[in-house]
This record gives sequence, structure tokens and C-alpha cells, in this order.
Amino acid sequence: MTTSRLEADSQVRDKVRDNYRRFLSRGRAKLGDMFGGHVEVGSEGPWVYTSDGDRFLNAGGYGVFLHGARHPAVVAAVIAQIQSHPIATRLLLEPSVGDAAAALVAVAPPGLTRVHFAGSGAEAVEAAIKMARAHGRRRLVSAVGGYHGKTMGALSVTGQDLYQQPFRPLLPDVTHVPYGDPEALGAALAGGPPACVILEPVQGEGGVVIPPPGYLREVSRLCRQHGGFLVLDEILTGVGRLGHWWGADREDVRPDVLLAGKSLSGGIVPVSAVIATADAFQAFDKDPFLHTSTFSGAPIAMAATRAAIAAVTDEGLIDRAATLGAELLTRLQAVAAPYPHLVRQVRGVGLLIGVEFAGPGLAGEAILELLSARVIVNHSMIASTVLRLTPPAVLSGDEVALLVEAFDRALRTLAHRYPTAHRLGVH
Repeated sequence: MTTSRLEADSQVRDKVRDNYRRFLSRGRAKLGDMFGGHVEVGSEGPWVYTSDGDRFLNAGGYGVFLHGARHPAVVAAVIAQIQSHPIATRLLLEPSVGDAAAALVAVAPPGLTRVHFAGSGAEAVEAAIKMARAHGRRRLVSAVGGYHGKTMGALSVTGQDLYQQPFRPLLPDVTHVPYGDPEALGAALAGGPPACVILEPVQGEGGVVIPPPGYLREVSRLCRQHGGFLVLDEILTGVGRLGHWWGADREDVRPDVLLAGKSLSGGIVPVSAVIATADAFQAFDKDPFLHTSTFSGAPIAMAATRAAIAAVTDEGLIDRAATLGAELLTRLQAVAAPYPHLVRQVRGVGLLIGVEFAGPGLAGEAILELLSARVIVNHSMIASTVLRLTPPAVLSGDEVALLVEAFDRALRTLAHRYPTAHRLGVH
């Protein structure tokens, strides 16, 4: 890079950092500095481009980019919608929202036939809680380590004291049970009036926690036995991330409500959805003003949703997620095997992979090492020792090799820094 370009980039970085500090979050500005002060200005496929002309392989993005960035079919659909009718009046009927709902129901588990669209995952959780309350299920049961968002209702069922404590009191009558333990869930359901149960098929922010086989089927059975209202939060795990359309499909489970988001619009516009049985949806079906949002079902988001669903089907992204995820898991496990004092486990389903480190701070150091190798991954907000990979299903063979090599290099660097468990303070 020439001197003039270096100076121009430095000015860009300084302005962005100053805006964050003055108008947004000083904490976020500090975090950006910790991650090297890079400023992202473009993206395409699995790549993110920065203001200095560099590029990073995006294996993070918190699960949004299953299709990669700026998928051509999704972009084209959104541009066409913008040029005709991007936002609806919400008084007249409008075709794109019905088409998007029909496309979503067509790929949802059987029996889920009604859709409410929202803008974020937390909004979808709030709507599901209200659906449950409309059915008299005021008691909420979720899992320790579960993550469902940070609005007040969603935060109430998010199983992490760190995020709850500053905002208490939250919703009453909330119970958290150990994840993957059907006996604990059964005891909680039997110990009070019928409840709404909200769970993830695989815990994401909890550290890629995979339940034992048959867990979801048993959860479904217990809900039926005790009159429970079952909500599966598939905001992260749905739309192909696990190598299936839905985590529910892995055990042939049909919940009362399934929540979708993240990849639902192909990484182009924010959108989420509540997909429900006709019975669960009754109150919303009867009164269209009972639960509303100005931008719910906005045509621009609906165009993205339809195109994203079509791309998953047309391009075989679910099979690709399963195949690519299995390959990555095997190769990352092999890379981690020589360092048992650093890495406790590499685990995953499809393209949701977690690397659990042995000591405090190691995951953060690994993220920094991967950034230095121009690879973006994410931490887990509820499991500080777990680094998460949620790469797109469009990685090429060379890009997979680059990711594995960067991971290998990061572990070799950490092993040089911490050659023994004793140096880590881990025994």
C-alpha cells in the first residue's frame, strides 16, 4: 500500500473509531481496537474486505451467512423489490408477505402452517411467549446456558446471570433446567401448572452444546404429557445450518412453535419468523392487531426470504452444510489432537462447530491469532472458553484449506506460548 493510501486508511479508521466512541459505545470501540482496529467496508461470498484493501475469510458472522455474503439471487430479488415497493402500508393486502409465508411453510416441519414475521430473533421469541400466554401458559421453562435474546421477555429465558442481573426483575415464573436432561425437565413440568418450554436443538451461544440422541423427542413427549407448549428456538440452527432444514428434523419433532432467523434472508436484510401450528396461532389468527410491528413482513425482507429459501433448495446448501461440516470437524479435530492441554474438545453439527479450550482467556487469544491470519470466528457469549465457527456453505476447497491451516497455525502459536498445562494454570 502506498504512503498516500496508508494515510487515507488511517483517517478512515480514526473517523470510525471516533464515531463509535462519541456516538455509539466506547466499549465497542475498545473491542474493535483489541481486534486490530480493522474497518470492514465490503463483502462477497465468504470474504469480508477492509478499508486497507485486505480481506478476511468469514467463518463467523454469528450464523447469519450460510449463503455467503451478497448472494446474487438474493441481491437481485431485493433490488427488484426496492425498485417497485420496498415497504408496505400494512393496511392493504400485499403479495410478497403471503408468498414468503407459503415458501417457509413448505419447508417447515409438517403441521406448522401459520407464520408471523419479525425483524430480529429476540422479537420472534417475544411473539412466541405471547402466543404461549394466549393459551394460558404463563410459566416458562428454558435451559441453563440457553440463549434466546436480550429484550426483556427473551432475556428472562436466556440462561445466563451475567446478562440478567442488571435488569431484574424480569418476567416471573421462569425456571431454568440443565440442558440435555429430560428428567430435570419432567420434574419441572410436573411441579406446577402447564408451562411454555423454550429450547434450542443445539445450544449456540452456550458453547455448541449438543444434547444426547433422543433428547428432543423426549422433550416433545414430556410436553404432551404435562400440557406443555413447546417452542424450538431455531434462530441459529434453522435454515440448513445443521445439515438439515431444522434441528427438529434430526429427531422428527413437531413443536407448537418454531423460530427462524439469522440465515432466513440470506444475510441481506434483518428478518425472523414465528412458524406455528394453527392451534398455537389461534389468538393471532383471530385478531390481526393483537401483536403487530411496523416493519413485520416488509416486502423488501420478504423478497430476501423467498430468494434465500429458493437458494438453499436450488443449490443444495443443506447437503453442502452436512458434507462440509463433517469435513471441517474431522480436520479441525485432527489439528487439535496434539494439544490436549490447550483444547478440550472440538464438536459440532453441520456448520455449527465449537472449539472448547482448557483455560480462561485461551479462546480469546485464539480468536486474535486467527484474526492475524485473516480469519474471522466468534466467541460464545455464554461459554467464555468456547470459540465458535459458523462458516458459509459456499466455501471452496482452497478456502477450507486456508481455514484449517489458520487454525493449525493459531494452535501452534498458543502451544509455543503455553507448552504445558502447568503454564496455563490447568492441572
